Amino acid sequence: RRSSCFLKIMRLGVALALAVRAVSGFVGPAQRGRETALRAMADVLRDVKVDVPWLAEGEGSPKNRVNIPEEIARVLRQSPAQRVPESAERVEAVRARARQATADALSAEFATASSSEAWWRERPRARALTKEDPLRVAVVGGGLAGLVTAAACAAQGMRVAVFEQARSYAPYGGPIQIQSNALRAIRRINPAIFDDLVAAGTVTADRVSGLKIGYRKGNKLSGIYEAGDWLVRFDTVGPALEAGLPPTVVVDRPVIQQIFVRHLPPGTVHIRSRLVGYEETADGVAAAFEDGSEAHADVLVGADGVWSTVRRQLHDLGDGAVGTAASGAAGGALDEAEARAAARETVRVAQKASRRYSGFTCYAGLCEHRASNIEDVSYQILLGSSKYFVSTDAGGDRQQWFALIREPPGGVDDAPKLDRLRREFAHHGAGDEDGNLWDSFALELVNATAEADVKRRDLYDGPPLLRNPATWLSPWNSHRVAICGDAAHPMMPNLGQGGCQSTEDGYRLALDLAKASRSDRLRPHLDAYSRRRVLRTSIVQGLAQLGSDLLVDFDLMISIPLLGPAFLTATQLTMPWILRFLYVPDFDLHACPAASLPPPTRENGAERSGAERSERRSLSDGTAAPWPPAS
Repeated sequence: RRSSCFLKIMRLGVALALAVRAVSGFVGPAQRGRETALRAMADVLRDVKVDVPWLAEGEGSPKNRVNIPEEIARVLRQSPAQRVPESAERVEAVRARARQATADALSAEFATASSSEAWWRERPRARALTKEDPLRVAVVGGGLAGLVTAAACAAQGMRVAVFEQARSYAPYGGPIQIQSNALRAIRRINPAIFDDLVAAGTVTADRVSGLKIGYRKGNKLSGIYEAGDWLVRFDTVGPALEAGLPPTVVVDRPVIQQIFVRHLPPGTVHIRSRLVGYEETADGVAAAFEDGSEAHADVLVGADGVWSTVRRQLHDLGDGAVGTAASGAAGGALDEAEARAAARETVRVAQKASRRYSGFTCYAGLCEHRASNIEDVSYQILLGSSKYFVSTDAGGDRQQWFALIREPPGGVDDAPKLDRLRREFAHHGAGDEDGNLWDSFALELVNATAEADVKRRDLYDGPPLLRNPATWLSPWNSHRVAICGDAAHPMMPNLGQGGCQSTEDGYRLALDLAKASRSDRLRPHLDAYSRRRVLRTSIVQGLAQLGSDLLVDFDLMISIPLLGPAFLTATQLTMPWILRFLYVPDFDLHACPAASLPPPTRENGAERSGAERSERRSLSDGTAAPWPPAS
């Protein structure tokens, strides 16, 4: 009841916030002015020095250096899925699976948009939809959002074709955290895909996650913290089990793509198919590609990323609003030349495309290294002034990491990227440029990464609604066209929900399209999808943006007497509510969440006793939650 009430209040608040954001302009002068004022205020506070040496003397609490206190360990043991120990055999199996998936993608023979025999060559007509003559859906973009949408539509009996602009279907980028809400959507789309993903993944929910301070900070009035001390710990097990969901797993991006492609009908995916525009008619929609070919369908779905061609035409943004760079932190450019071109291009394109520069450039890396805290920690963020360092277990004795640094957009590295990172997160000598000595874990991962494996890109997000009020009732669609994923709601990577929200998009869109009885009466169903999804994704998007902005000032906040401890307490209490919201998708708010998940069992398969189940509680807020959860 508390969660349901909270969600309703949160939705009501965000609906009002959406209107304010849309009217004032997400990237307009007012927004930029507020950001500048807040940063100036933070800089003033940082410059205020109170030279009272005894206030900063002493040591931090030993409790802040314990990764898993006993009360946390009791919660983590309740996970129905436990991580398989990283034996030499399993390490090689995980790494080999990723290499094989990449090789399979490079060697696979995919059709192109110029293929002569395909259902989408025929112009559709207005008709009643039947099992023998179902809805025809063309999806532009072969990334996660496009593949999930295609799988969801195919599962509903629709004819689907995916058009990817890449010259070869070569997946790139680091592993993806498939969180519980996305796993639920995938399981409902196709249980076989769900089973394959879980089997290929590494469980990360069986260990602690949280925020650490990057370097020594604080005073006797607010608390003293040593480098690497925990500020906030949270678990993903409790909220997931309360919602009847499987725990989060991490899977390599090429493995995810190959699993989805394998479960789609043969000939679904087409490469070298760069969209240049589309035309809607009374009977259908025609997609035009760069090579002069066309594809015809009842519905066109734009899953083509942050610089979406479909979105450009849908929102009449002009030719300058289309680029080639990706938006997420983990993707990475294919090579250094592309990274440099993208850095210059995105500054120009973002202004035309109504995208907001987040204020951060991101260095991303994946290293084959057994982390020193691998048995206790699955995800952590080291916080500092104007930068922070994120790391997560990627399975197979590998770590995926991101270094986010606040600076103007368009920057490139003339020297090796690793050299800069070693200066930014130095843990010896004079420290970083502010004299701070960072916890050694950041450079443990940086030094284990090859220069060629470090990618850099500026991070952009964007408004859920444009400033034109005419688009508010159907912000992501027209009569026959809709957008999803980064094309609709690019977001900061802090919550790991970019791909998860894209997964929810695809499932929700397929559910709404499946309600259509005629091919010429699709607008109400696309409107329903658009309005429902824009509310939820705006909340998640806002939380990710707010979190990113707060993280770089966390070290300042915890140093303020009285306010610092209160801020940490508020953060600790807020995390379980945020996770509960994330793990209850909009299509499940009134459903029984435990219907399809078996009760948790021990490793030997014996069911837990009632006393043990009732003992399970969320470490983040200490509230009991019996198993199975009430509907």
